[in-house]
Amino acid sequence: MASLERPVCQIFSFQDCKTSPDPIFELPAQCLTPTSAPIVIDNGSFQTRAGWGAPAAEFASPRLLFRSVAARSRGAARSETQIGNDITNLEPLRWLLKSQFDRNVVVNFEIQELIFDYVFTHLGVASEGSVEHPMVLTEAPCNPLHCRQMMSELLFECYHVPYVSYGVDGLYSFNYNNYHRDIRPPHTGIVLSSGYHCSHILPVINGRLDAVNCKRVNVAGSQAASYLQRLLHLKYPGHLAAVTLSRMEELLHEHSYTAVDYHEELEKWRSPDFYEREVHRMQLPFSGKVPGGCVSVEERQERRAQQLRRLQEINARRREEKLQQDHVRLDKLMAVQELLDDGLLDQFHKSLVELNMDSAEELQSYINKLQLAVEQGRQKLLHSDGAEGKLEVSELEQPMDEGDGVMLMDPDFPEDTLPEKPANVVQPMFNMAEYHQLFVGTERLRCPEILFQPSLTGEDQMGLMETLQYVLARYTPEQQEALVSNVFLTGGNMQYPGMRERVERELLAMRPFQSHFKVTMASQPALDAWYGARDWALEHPPGGEAEGWISRQDYEEKGGEYLSEHCSSNVFIPMKLAKPVAARPTESSITTQTSTAASAGISMITSALNPSCSTVAADVSVVTS
Repeated sequence: MASLERPVCQIFSFQDCKTSPDPIFELPAQCLTPTSAPIVIDNGSFQTRAGWGAPAAEFASPRLLFRSVAARSRGAARSETQIGNDITNLEPLRWLLKSQFDRNVVVNFEIQELIFDYVFTHLGVASEGSVEHPMVLTEAPCNPLHCRQMMSELLFECYHVPYVSYGVDGLYSFNYNNYHRDIRPPHTGIVLSSGYHCSHILPVINGRLDAVNCKRVNVAGSQAASYLQRLLHLKYPGHLAAVTLSRMEELLHEHSYTAVDYHEELEKWRSPDFYEREVHRMQLPFSGKVPGGCVSVEERQERRAQQLRRLQEINARRREEKLQQDHVRLDKLMAVQELLDDGLLDQFHKSLVELNMDSAEELQSYINKLQLAVEQGRQKLLHSDGAEGKLEVSELEQPMDEGDGVMLMDPDFPEDTLPEKPANVVQPMFNMAEYHQLFVGTERLRCPEILFQPSLTGEDQMGLMETLQYVLARYTPEQQEALVSNVFLTGGNMQYPGMRERVERELLAMRPFQSHFKVTMASQPALDAWYGARDWALEHPPGGEAEGWISRQDYEEKGGEYLSEHCSSNVFIPMKLAKPVAARPTESSITTQTSTAASAGISMITSALNPSCSTVAADVSVVTS
């Protein structure tokens, strides 16, 4: 009979990567002449990427990559704040970490200012007076006007930058990859972007974002990491402290995958052979010392001899202490006896009362007992120093101290009370290494699945593909064909193996029979947004009436919420609020009733697929009477 080979188990160790502080670079001369080079910052909710928008090869990649968090103890000075890679290990400071984001929108501008200070300092830019470099900055799709206003105020008022350009990270990545795939602009397609806090569906028509039909799904990488942590906490309650959020993020990035068919994949995991072959055993750190493990006879005898020596030393020390106490008490009683011999009866009777004694005979009896105890104590000390074997315990030694259990194990401690086991007997060994292993099985595919089924975590919202179907339904069949011909996946949460195949399968199920579509993945889903922003800055230098750039004059004239549109930016929708008309006294009651039922009339002009219409404009007027 052929022997059945057992599947080889896969054991992995956590990397527990610790970051090192970023170096402080010198300001390159190429970034100053002939004009100041733009600073490109991909302001992500998980990671910030910063570098120079200069044509030299040495600036082709971001110089700074760090987590978008800051840690400062309560009451600490601003200069004591740790930012990004200055925090070598996030877990001890997890409760102190603060981010500038609420989901994917910047709301904490104090932390954002600290992030900017960190970027400028490490890039070698002096920010005391002003930053003389233009800035290209990413923002959230459909970013609220108030948040853009606060960001522009921070950059223009605090840092005095000359120009600012805002763009959407998913669109930068989309245009960057289209350019390298030789797709000529204007581009039409639909972007599926999933980051750390939320995911977006961004339809692009003729090179411009169709902001009216953008949708956000509040499920992304942070929810997947929290879900994985909750699953492993329930599975391994003995390792709660070891199942940290940082390790869960490592599990997601290195060991998880997206199932093409979720239910079919779960059925495969029912097979024991498949489980043994595919389960990832994550080895936790542990100590190899096992209490009560297999110990040899010689080691056991040595330990017993050490215990006996320690007990003898403890008993000898206690005898010395008791002998000194008896000496002191005996000297005190002898001093009282001398008062009687000297005829000082008053002092003698007063001392007897202090000692709680009634007569001289009782005093003499205590003196005799103490003298005998002192003599026997001296003899025992002499015998315990040089003699070995058993020592007799006198009756006077018994009432020494309450709870003096050590006295009973003095040199009389028997050496053969525990029976020795034969050396050839095999004792069961507790496998500490296996006890400290996390068996990550179906969790590898269950956590990425929440992007398609948020109900797994209790979220009452549509999944990514269901939302995509809803967005496509808002277009004509011709527009749908153009959009699905370029479905683009980007973002750090899209890097799971099998993600592109899963999206293709879902599209095949929702699209009409024999319809065509194409799904592509970004070459570097986490970094292409920065590369796209850099390429855009090189192709569109600031100055004059350059498209996409906001000058300080624009900021002062048009307000902080103003946005200069370009191919990778949001759509600027100015909010025009009509001033309320004063009502006449006779019509006050009518005005009150009318104002409660008033509604805002919104007229949206969306672009079609023809090249002539390339912008999305909206005019909002609030009816007040």
